[in-house]
Amino acid sequence: MLTPADDFPIHQTPEPIAHPATSDKNAYDRYWFNGYDRDGAFYFAFAHGLYPNRFVADAHFTISVDGVQYSLHGSRRAPQDRFDLTVGPLGIEVVEPLKVIRIYAEDNETGLTCDLTFTARAAVIEEPRVTTRVGHHVIMDSTRLTQLGVWSGTVTLPGGREIAVDPARTLATRDRSWGVRPVGERENGGAPKPFNPLMWLWAPLHWENEVTLWGSYERADGDMYQKDGHRMAAQPLGSVPDTAAIAVPTDGAEAIGYEELHPVRHELTFHPGTRRVSGGEMWLADASGKEFGYRIEPIGARGYLAGLGYMHGTWAHGVWQGELKVEGESWVIDELDPLAFDRQHCQQVIRVTEIGGEGRVGVGVLEQIVFGPHQRYGFKELMDGWAAE
Repeated sequence: MLTPADDFPIHQTPEPIAHPATSDKNAYDRYWFNGYDRDGAFYFAFAHGLYPNRFVADAHFTISVDGVQYSLHGSRRAPQDRFDLTVGPLGIEVVEPLKVIRIYAEDNETGLTCDLTFTARAAVIEEPRVTTRVGHHVIMDSTRLTQLGVWSGTVTLPGGREIAVDPARTLATRDRSWGVRPVGERENGGAPKPFNPLMWLWAPLHWENEVTLWGSYERADGDMYQKDGHRMAAQPLGSVPDTAAIAVPTDGAEAIGYEELHPVRHELTFHPGTRRVSGGEMWLADASGKEFGYRIEPIGARGYLAGLGYMHGTWAHGVWQGELKVEGESWVIDELDPLAFDRQHCQQVIRVTEIGGEGRVGVGVLEQIVFGPHQRYGFKELMDGWAAE
């Protein structure tokens, strides 16, 4: 089946673009964004996913402000045209690839809308390919890029309150990932599979003139079996980025100018009775082995990624909802069960302070998932809460 994408020299196989290179039902292609006020007054996020072998596309927008998280969900039959990035009122416009992207949620019955433009303040980071197995079975095989920037535009909450999004104060992270990962309805049949305990930490951070990134997957014994870190020069915080000065990969590695870092260790505390990080330290090392550490201080808003469909009981990614379905929901954050399955994947706005050196202060988010035992932090069951020593 030919589509408009076939008129571009982007083919990776002899098949038309609409034909995935793999028959795996869990093939996916995703856009993801977050944004937050520098003092934590609000946090928002947006996602769009295509699941070509499930014939589903979905999109979500969520915002956490004044202790309430509002979400807008949409799902549709996947379009064959890969340039169609709409799901009902939700959509994405790639204005300038790898630099400027617009996201929007048009008028809809929930009252939650947005019109927001992401502008990069640093070049894009290509994270290493991640392959995860349960036994010999590959359950994740994906590549991801990450980029940090700023937002401009507006968000309108149910009830009509409008939030002005100022690029001098509203910071951003975005990622694009593609490959294979667990999506859609849960697979049944076959012998029971072993359970793999998991700690996932991801921290994209904005500093005055640079950005840094920590990413790690960790087992119950504390072994970081997959880890990734980067440091990259960025345009000054508080300024409107000049996209003409931001390099793209075709300019060459020297123009991109990022430095690889290696997560070394973390010393974290958690809110008692939960698995949500309350503070601590994170340390990375550069290629020479010199370490760079920072202290974490949660500030203001946090968002649960169930608002984007992650682990959601109804709006899980890639689940068939019909030809088109749009729905809203909201919850009071402090009334949620902190040990519920779908409340373990969250992002917290954090302030970070460099340990040693100049004592620089930055801001970012800490994304986390902790499932199952973790010896170092005293977790013994699938979902027991933290008990301070």
